[in-house]
Amino acid sequence: MARVFIALWPDDTVRRQLAAWRDGWRWPRSATPVRSERLHMTLHFIGELAAERIDETAAALAAPFAPFELTFGRNLLWPHGIAVLEPDSTPAPLIDLQTTLADALRALSLPIDQRAFKPHVTLARRADGALPARDAPPIRWAVDRYALMRSHPDHYEVVREYPC
Repeated sequence: MARVFIALWPDDTVRRQLAAWRDGWRWPRSATPVRSERLHMTLHFIGELAAERIDETAAALAAPFAPFELTFGRNLLWPHGIAVLEPDSTPAPLIDLQTTLADALRALSLPIDQRAFKPHVTLARRADGALPARDAPPIRWAVDRYALMRSHPDHYEVVREYPC
């Protein structure tokens, strides 16, 4: 079995900027900040998938989409101590891509999260009481690809990238 998800996977420049926002917070001792190499935006969490289905799933997830830009500048502390960075707005091409991928997952009889999609980058967990970063410059992320990712205990692996 493989634990997989679909994500917007940042390039090194955007990843450094996301890490700078994360590092600008004041974390309580209980907080677990997300390691820099794991920062991303999840489009769909698939969960456990039989290893023999990975190739089929990867092929079925190829979808054309229009490139778009995300601008980040909103730190929030969600319930249950989840610290996130949200985009200032949600561009229509992001919603279109997320919906198209949901349709592809349904066609494969794979699970779809029934909650409304809330675009964000998770910065830390168990962060109740954290104080957000202030005065950090906005992040502009030009999105021109997404990826099928595999989660390992110590790292994420790009299974396949899908350029626009």
